[in-house]
Amino acid sequence: MTTVPIAPVLPGSCLCGAVRWEQRGPFLHVMHCHCSVCRKHHGSSFATYGASPLDGFRWVTGADHQGRYDSSPTWYRPFCLSCGSVLPTMLPEHSVAVTPIGTLDGDPGVRPEGHMFAASRAPWYDITDGLPTHDAYPPGSLGMAQPDRPREPAVTGCTRGSCACGQVRYEFEGPPIRMLNCHCSRCRHARSAAHATNLFVALDNFRFRQGEDQVKDFQLPGARYFGVAFCTDCGGHVPRISVERKAAVIPAGTLDDDPGMRPAAHIFVESKASWFDITDPLPRFPAMPG
Repeated sequence: MTTVPIAPVLPGSCLCGAVRWEQRGPFLHVMHCHCSVCRKHHGSSFATYGASPLDGFRWVTGADHQGRYDSSPTWYRPFCLSCGSVLPTMLPEHSVAVTPIGTLDGDPGVRPEGHMFAASRAPWYDITDGLPTHDAYPPGSLGMAQPDRPREPAVTGCTRGSCACGQVRYEFEGPPIRMLNCHCSRCRHARSAAHATNLFVALDNFRFRQGEDQVKDFQLPGARYFGVAFCTDCGGHVPRISVERKAAVIPAGTLDDDPGMRPAAHIFVESKASWFDITDPLPRFPAMPG
């Protein structure tokens, strides 16, 4: 008699820990999504989602501590009201829970199958892992991504960005100071993604164009600098003002324009997600370089 192995229960959580859940696999249809709505909601270069059976999912805490952004008539995007982390979406019509894998506290036991909406990928991100790419939905998709939002005409010398719903908009002049891919567990939970890609811009060169009163700032307790900012309407991540460093920390996924800079390195790779492989030639540092 053959014994079927029982999938392990994996814990997941938002950055601040107000929302926690447990999830039993198996995970199916794990894909990197490059659509602009996913990039803006997560603030990352791409999002990675996996579907698992709905009857293997349960909220531990914070089921009522969630905002909701209906990005289309058929898809909604929940987020933590305190820290803005993107949370799992329940799809009872398909009997699945769809989870941003970056929020899991363990190895899901699967690896991404490919890239969807690769035609919308960010100009600073090159797909180098050899996985299959799809310009739109791959066969068998649950239809998670959304079409790109119309873009404003470019303005010379100015780089602009916005949240997922477009209520918060910003711009900066001149080149960024630096651009890095960070794999620390804080960034993975904050962006609900494989890693964060952040730009640092001189504060004097940055301004919010609209919606600054809709921005919520979350400072992680116990951290000297680490925090996030997000739109209270959609949960989409937006730039965070760091007065101490005289800089605006910009989630690269929120950009509407090409910043003219590319990531210089991967940092905190000792904390890298087990399910994500770094395949590009950028320098790698186990922690923060000097």
